[in-house]
Amino acid sequence: MAGKIKKFFIYLGLTLWAFIVLFPFYWMILSSVKSYSSYNRDYVPKFFTASPTMQNYADAFSAVPLARYLLNTLFFTVATTLIMLVVITLAAFAFARLDFAGKNTVFALFLALMMIPQELVVITNFVTITNLNLRNTFTGLILPSVTSVFYIYLLKENFEQVGDDLYKASKVDGTSDLRYLMRVLIPICRPTMITIVILKVIECWNSFVWPRLITDKQEYYLVSNGIQQIRENGFGRENIPAMMAAVVIISLPLIILFLVFRDKIMEGVATGGTKG
Repeated sequence: MAGKIKKFFIYLGLTLWAFIVLFPFYWMILSSVKSYSSYNRDYVPKFFTASPTMQNYADAFSAVPLARYLLNTLFFTVATTLIMLVVITLAAFAFARLDFAGKNTVFALFLALMMIPQELVVITNFVTITNLNLRNTFTGLILPSVTSVFYIYLLKENFEQVGDDLYKASKVDGTSDLRYLMRVLIPICRPTMITIVILKVIECWNSFVWPRLITDKQEYYLVSNGIQQIRENGFGRENIPAMMAAVVIISLPLIILFLVFRDKIMEGVATGGTKG
């Protein structure tokens, strides 16, 4: 009996917590389907609407070229994630399996980079990209984000959990390091790599500061710039429902991504690099 009571309160707490977490999303969607006049008439907030409308979504696309911003963000996210995945995989493999002079010192310096405030990195990157005349280019947007010390560290730890016997056996068979990486390490560490990819996609999709600094032409704006453009034009301040519709459109890809790969995310976080 005591166990059932304990389980009841656990589920009750989880239900309340889920409600707290999901309510802002519900309010965002609800506001996005209210008409401008209906939203302004609600002096007392209402948790439903009798006459939902999709006009706000049309207004969100007409206020700014939101479709163009979505395509730009998709290209930026995919290109950055793919390049970063190649860079961190090769770097993690080098630190985990290869022997070269000063490896531990270099890796320690890499870890020390994590202690540098992000603001200082942004300033340095801005000066570098500006000096290279890469402002208002996708190259300038992508380059500063193609590596991550934390992801290299995470992947290195997973690679090192794979037994040395597999590596030595592959070398006896004449397998090259690259082939061992592709055929052995990556399949074994796939859950962690999928988790890294998903986290990077979320990071790129939500990136705000760097795109705002490095672009001032609409053809290179990302969705973060699009939201800011709506607010700067006064559209968001005056028409909150249309602003919420734009936020729903921008948030939807990430929500779908999480729902599709939620099991992979949990597997990558909960398990190490070795299976079986």
